[in-house]
Amino acid sequence: MTITAVTSVVTSPVSGRRRWSGWVPVALVGLVAVLALVWNGVSVRDLVAFGAYVGVGVLVPGTLLWRALGRAGGSLAEELAAGLALGYAVEVLAYLPARAAGVPQLVLAWPVTMIALFTAVPRLRRHWRPGGSARERKPSESERMPLWCAWAVAAVICYLLVWSARSFYAGHGLTWPGNATPYVDMHYHLALLGELKHHMPPTLPTVLGEPLTYHWYVYAEMAATSWVTGIEPQTLLYRLSMLPMMVAMVVLVAVLARRVTGQWWAGVAAVVVTYFAVCPELYWGAGNLFTSRTLFTVWTSPTQTFGALLCVPVVLLLVGYLRGERTGVGGWALVAVLLGALTGAKATFLPLLLSGLVLVLVVRRWSRPALVGIVITVPALAFAQFVVFGGQRQGLVLEPFASMRRVWGAVTYLGGEPLAEAPVWPIAGLTVIHLACLACVWAGLLGVVARRAVRLDPGVLLLLGIGAAGVAAVVLLGHPALSQEYFLEGARPYLAIASVAGMAALSRERGFAAATWWVALGAGLVVGVQALLGPDVPVQGLLPLALPYLVLGMVAVVVAAAVALRRGPVALAVVALLTGYALPATANKGIGPSSGIGASSSGGVPPTRVLPQGGMEAARWLRDHSAPGDVVATDGHCRPIAGKKRCDSRHFWVSGYSERRVLVESWAYAQSTLSRSQPFGTSFLAVPFVDQARLAANDEVFRQPSAENIARLVHEYGVKWAFAENGTALDGFAKLRFRSGQCSVYLLE
Repeated sequence: MTITAVTSVVTSPVSGRRRWSGWVPVALVGLVAVLALVWNGVSVRDLVAFGAYVGVGVLVPGTLLWRALGRAGGSLAEELAAGLALGYAVEVLAYLPARAAGVPQLVLAWPVTMIALFTAVPRLRRHWRPGGSARERKPSESERMPLWCAWAVAAVICYLLVWSARSFYAGHGLTWPGNATPYVDMHYHLALLGELKHHMPPTLPTVLGEPLTYHWYVYAEMAATSWVTGIEPQTLLYRLSMLPMMVAMVVLVAVLARRVTGQWWAGVAAVVVTYFAVCPELYWGAGNLFTSRTLFTVWTSPTQTFGALLCVPVVLLLVGYLRGERTGVGGWALVAVLLGALTGAKATFLPLLLSGLVLVLVVRRWSRPALVGIVITVPALAFAQFVVFGGQRQGLVLEPFASMRRVWGAVTYLGGEPLAEAPVWPIAGLTVIHLACLACVWAGLLGVVARRAVRLDPGVLLLLGIGAAGVAAVVLLGHPALSQEYFLEGARPYLAIASVAGMAALSRERGFAAATWWVALGAGLVVGVQALLGPDVPVQGLLPLALPYLVLGMVAVVVAAAVALRRGPVALAVVALLTGYALPATANKGIGPSSGIGASSSGGVPPTRVLPQGGMEAARWLRDHSAPGDVVATDGHCRPIAGKKRCDSRHFWVSGYSERRVLVESWAYAQSTLSRSQPFGTSFLAVPFVDQARLAANDEVFRQPSAENIARLVHEYGVKWAFAENGTALDGFAKLRFRSGQCSVYLLE
């Protein structure tokens, strides 16, 4: 495992024992990770193979390249975490042509070449040592991660590992029935992983011939790992691949916060705010109405996890350029590589970065680094939109206040067209409440506003621009599955770091120690106001829901006025009070969140068994006895919903476990479906398949099989295999090749 990215060796010119003590938290994290994985079904063989490949094939060459071209002189933690992200970026960009050429294992050429070069070329050998670049100074004592900070970061990572084991691993087994009721999108991720393992360019595997207009580079990364290590895609997706990304992300957030503020305590604070702070909740009966999103989608959204990791080193480099701390062209080359990987990893981050750079350019009136960053980012965004996504929007449209209309539907039980026609004033009121709740999560931003030197710092401006774009996207955009909220999730670490920078600026004020009393007052007020005024959901009208928030807002105004009259630190008092407002919900939900695991992205699907007994075995038999280009027909299209008869068209496990393209399995996330969907109205899950003739021809084979309709599938659609999930209707009409449980695999001739 790449757990060495947790922290750096804490060096001391006096004590060798202290030098090595920095590795103790690293060892603890490694031990917790190994125990969690082995306890949850990962074999020692897979663990060793994965650790060896990610360590030697991704981390080592990425770190060497980062040291050679990036910012030398940082802590070892920074070099390793950023090097891992860079290694992933180059790995993906190397895998794509290797897969297209039909030799996926050729992805190993890049780490072998890099290691050989840095070993053979004398001028490059120094980069094997931490801070070994002759171009820049070696890390000072202040830049090395202190031991206490290493322990704090390791504690957060250990918490995330334990949370992963309890909240995700426990509900996502590697064998049946443990893997029968996964989170709704996990089989979709598995299907895309199989697609990228065998095809380039990829298409949507669940609908033959449908273009794949989605972020898919993370599946290329897992496919490359599967080819090199021989590890099952399910094991990578359910257990291994996200772990080093999660670890490196925590480290990079801490490193970036330290770089912006110059303080290591700010790095720890930024990590805590990024991962745990949530909006205050003053109502009963519905959870997370006013969302600030969290990064606890690490397993359920691999694309977000991968994109978030690739984005932080870009910001790290940009902050250095914007502040004039570096001038070389090597860093810009790394920015271009990372942005190239972001185009298909999670293009959501590209407009966020662009917004941050534009804000720097506008506020500073002129910034050459910002202009260069814009020149690199704009083509990357264009490539993502017109090449990766084929010019499609995947259902994302300009729909102001769509997110708050969904909240209004949740508190009033409205839906569909009545919700779309709801009056504007309650939606506007909910938007104001949402923004106020976000202000509580990142209350330290008031310190940025109050301190001119901080708000004009180009690094802080970059973070503010990213954050503002994330908030604006939630307010102005709409999507049938609320995907606009991923913009806010993407901006979350940068808003947290900017908030902590504001707190750091205010920490120099007299009375900072007394601010804890304001935090306590805010937390106590939230508990009391919720108990006395918190309404039950659903509500009748906006006022019952808004009243407790109005009360807290009035208290904040009174506190600010009282402190101002006494000529006290107003900004400090308000920041502390608002932080206290968010504290109870953070303690209740931020620590140990469920992150929606087991729930549908469209409002909640009960944990109904999706994968039947024998289904995985039958699909894997088909994978092992067919060619990657073979087409499969199946009778499975709908995900079962307890108590409902309608079709939830998110049925992905046949293509997921077989790693084969299916004539028509599920169409929920197809461009042809989302392009006919709107944020309000008929759910995208209920939109019928676009090609009813194809669907009828497919289903007729399983309902009323005959030589004629089987021949039609074979000759007109190129189908070679039939996968019957429900029954044995094809017996006597097609050659049975394998049966497991209720699932049968037939060869069509």
